Amino acid sequence: MKRRKIWTNLSTAVLIATPAATQAAASPAQLAFAIEARADECLVQLAQHQGHGGAAMPATRDGEGEGGAAELPASLHLARGIAMIRGHLLIGGELIEAGRWKEALPHFLHPEEEIYASLRNDLKAYGVGPFQTTLKALSQTVKAKNKEAYARARATLEERLAAAESAVLAKEENKPYFVLETALETLQQASDEYEEAVENGRIANVVEYQDARGFVYEVDRLVGAVADALAAKDAEAMKALRASLSDLKATFPTPMPPQKAVKDAGEFLSAVSKFELQLGKFR
Repeated sequence: MKRRKIWTNLSTAVLIATPAATQAAASPAQLAFAIEARADECLVQLAQHQGHGGAAMPATRDGEGEGGAAELPASLHLARGIAMIRGHLLIGGELIEAGRWKEALPHFLHPEEEIYASLRNDLKAYGVGPFQTTLKALSQTVKAKNKEAYARARATLEERLAAAESAVLAKEENKPYFVLETALETLQQASDEYEEAVENGRIANVVEYQDARGFVYEVDRLVGAVADALAAKDAEAMKALRASLSDLKATFPTPMPPQKAVKDAGEFLSAVSKFELQLGKFR
């Protein structure tokens, strides 16, 4: 429980630093967001003081692959964002296990830089507390190449993501189908990333290849979590979903890409389309 104590102390320190009038007038949700903002400042200062290279993060960029996703219902938009963050964590974790901290770092920066800002309103709508500070903390541990601190920060973020995911699913009547919708949105983003990665039959952009891998493997996890319910509704359609996912996963033999691309962008998109064709059978 030591990890919880660390964050409790940080939150307490920030709360004390927040004007008393603000604390008294704010609702719990508003107070949580005020604490988050102040905690961001404290976290960076703390990391700098401890000599872990804790420079402030780059300014937030446009959301990763927002495009038409910004027009999705809030529930699906938030679920997609969570899945994408998890996909980044998945590939980042694989690279850290291989000792590739430098290559892993972009995958711990992108959730905050490119995804989180677009989820703020969705988090508020579902009564989920903000977790930008938690994202910052995790990326700082990766910058510092501190495996023990990384494991603690990763576990904390996983808890926050699980809470957000549960809040969304709690309001869905057909949870398995909603998970499939989330999976499809995530696969479509993976397709965009893979298209950016491939050039003239080779992997020209390693990070985009890795993004796509992380998203595909996260989709595999999502579908696996509701596999029994899906199979009970339509076993053959479930087999087809599994086959399309196996085909997509085969595109990424290793976290570091092969010199020659396994699929071109069109073949990848075709496999995603095969997945999409099955969704109507689970409504």
